[in-house]
Amino acid sequence: MTRRDAIAQYDVVGASPQSDLQGLVELAATLCGVPTAVINLIDDTMQYQVAATGVEPAVCSIEESMCAVALRTPGPMVVPDASADDRFSANPFVSGALGNVRFYASSPLVTPTGVPIGTVCIFDTRVRDLTDELSRCLDLIAHQVVDVLELRRTTRELESSNEQLERFAGQVSHDLRNPLTAVSGFIELAADSPEVVAAPQVAAALFRADAAATRMGAMIADLLDYARLGGARPRREQVALPDLIGDVLDDLDQALTATDTEVTVDADARISGDPTLLHALFQNLIANAVKFSHAVGVTPRVEVRAYALDGSWRVTVDDNGPGVPAEQRERVFGLMERGAAGDAPGLGIGLSTCRRIVEAHGGSIGIDDSPLGGASVWVILPRSE
Repeated sequence: MTRRDAIAQYDVVGASPQSDLQGLVELAATLCGVPTAVINLIDDTMQYQVAATGVEPAVCSIEESMCAVALRTPGPMVVPDASADDRFSANPFVSGALGNVRFYASSPLVTPTGVPIGTVCIFDTRVRDLTDELSRCLDLIAHQVVDVLELRRTTRELESSNEQLERFAGQVSHDLRNPLTAVSGFIELAADSPEVVAAPQVAAALFRADAAATRMGAMIADLLDYARLGGARPRREQVALPDLIGDVLDDLDQALTATDTEVTVDADARISGDPTLLHALFQNLIANAVKFSHAVGVTPRVEVRAYALDGSWRVTVDDNGPGVPAEQRERVFGLMERGAAGDAPGLGIGLSTCRRIVEAHGGSIGIDDSPLGGASVWVILPRSE
């Protein structure tokens, strides 16, 4: 991850100074007995002061930044007289062009993944020094700044996740309401029909109730699969892909028959993974292939193939449907996002669930063009040991 990317995830550049960050720079200045302290975030071109005491927060180029120089050297830096230091004597903040800094000290801000993103720095216009004890204190404050930034990041992610789950729950409750109403209505119709006169009508109503209940069960299963991925790591078992795909096709038999879908399977592979989650993965992929092909008025063709890689398998699910434009291939993996056949039935959580399953197994997933004319969804999964 680049410094720019690491800084962006904290969303503090350009925002009003945060009170917790402001409190930390004031603590640094007071503790070290200096008039000025600043928290700087530094990307590849600019330095951004996101909190400051003794000066107004500002932005400068990386060429003008003293902290950009300090960031090249791991660990804390103490410079008693910057005007007598070759690294800083020509800097505009030292030479008088922008300031008259003499004493300078800083400690780097390093993310938990090891990316240095800036500094906590203190400075003064007179020559002075910093004890080892105060240098360690400045270092501790730098760690606290990173903790505050990390808390901000995780809070924003949780808020975003909660918003997604709220939208997801709203869509689920909406979609469940229709089949549930249908089940109640069809059963009520069957219960109110005289047995002798209306036996065929009763049978038809119960059949429709069963179909509606099946749809509802599929939606609930999608919800449970999605929720389950937030739990423990998937268990690892040897999974024979031909048997797994066979079970998936049995589960999808009604949909395959109703659409006259032609399915070809050439996937003699053994995969290490969680059978339940892998079943959900391939059921989603094959069901999507059938659904979106049928939605555009073609007789669906689906091909499932496995290709051996070094230590893994590449499994593809190809269809002859509308395909997914290149610019949409990442977006459709988002929760509730749909591809070109957006009017096809379903919750729209399939590919989001698929990505989480694959990543939980240490694999990857993507979409290419299919030789059949539609989409080719590919997954990389570990071989069975």
